[in-house]
Amino acid sequence: MKHMQYWPLLAALLVSASPNVLAQVLPEAQMGIRIPLAAKPTSRPMTVAYEPNYSRYIVADGGFTAMADESGIIASKSQVHVYDAKGQFIQSAKPGLSNRSVYFNPNKNRIESVTYNASSDVGFAPNTGVYALVMNKDGTLSNDTELLAQPNPAFGDASTFPTYDPGRDQYYAKQERSDRVLIVKLDRDKPVGEFKLDLVAAGARTDDISDHWVAFTGIPGEELALLDVDHKAVLVFDLSGKFVGKSLLPASLKLRANNHYNGHGFTNGMFFVYNEPEGEFGTYYGFRISDQTK
Repeated sequence: MKHMQYWPLLAALLVSASPNVLAQVLPEAQMGIRIPLAAKPTSRPMTVAYEPNYSRYIVADGGFTAMADESGIIASKSQVHVYDAKGQFIQSAKPGLSNRSVYFNPNKNRIESVTYNASSDVGFAPNTGVYALVMNKDGTLSNDTELLAQPNPAFGDASTFPTYDPGRDQYYAKQERSDRVLIVKLDRDKPVGEFKLDLVAAGARTDDISDHWVAFTGIPGEELALLDVDHKAVLVFDLSGKFVGKSLLPASLKLRANNHYNGHGFTNGMFFVYNEPEGEFGTYYGFRISDQTK
C-alpha cells in the first residue's frame, strides 16, 4: 500500500513523456490564415498546398479538360496561383493540368498534382495522371510539369481528390457519394486496401460531406479529416476510419453547394475551406483543428 503514494507522480511522468496522451481535436476550429483570392479562378478553385522552401501557398484551379489550342498544343486552361506566407498574391501560372489534389511531397521536395480522371475512369484523356509542378528559383511557379505516373485505375472515381501520406508513400482516395476510401500506391494498379469512414458515429450522412475528398493530416491518431458541409464542421478519423472527434467551423462561414465538390485542402497544419461569397473572387480560410498543431 505504501507504493500507492507514488502513483500520481508516475501518472504525471507518463503524461509528460507521451505528449499525445491528452491530445484532442479542438471542439471549435481556430482560424490561422485568410487568403483572399486576387485572381478570378479559371474554373473552380480546387485545393491548397504549402511549399515550405519558399513559404508559398499554392491555390490550384481545375475543371477544364486538356484541349488542343490553335498551335496544336494540348493543355488545360486551368491555372495555379501563388501566394506568400501571409496570403498576399504573387503570380499565376499555366501548367496545363485540370488539377484535383495538389500537395507538397517532402520525400521528393516538390509540389505534385493529381489530375482529374487520374484513374481513366471515364476513358483515357491527355495530360492526366500524377505530375510535379516546377518551381523557379525565386519561389514563383513555372508553366513546366514533369509526368510522374500515368493514369492508374486504383484511384477509382474520375473526380476523386487523392490525398498523399508521405510516411507510407500512399494515397487515400475517397469515392464519390460514399464513406469508402481506397488506399493506393502508384506502382500497383489495384488498391492495396480500403476502409470506410464511420459517418454514423460522426453524426453525418454521405450527402452532408465532401463528395470526393478526405484529407491526410499527418497527426497521429487524427490522420484523416473530412468537411461536413451541411453542419459546418470538420470530422476527424483515424487510419482505420474510426471517428475521433469534430471541430466546429464558425457559424458565420458561408459554405455553398460547391464546397461538396471543391474548394478545400489540408496543408501547413491547417484545414482549408473556400468561402465563395467573401471578396471579389472568394477567400480561403485556414483553420487549426487539433491541439497537436501549432
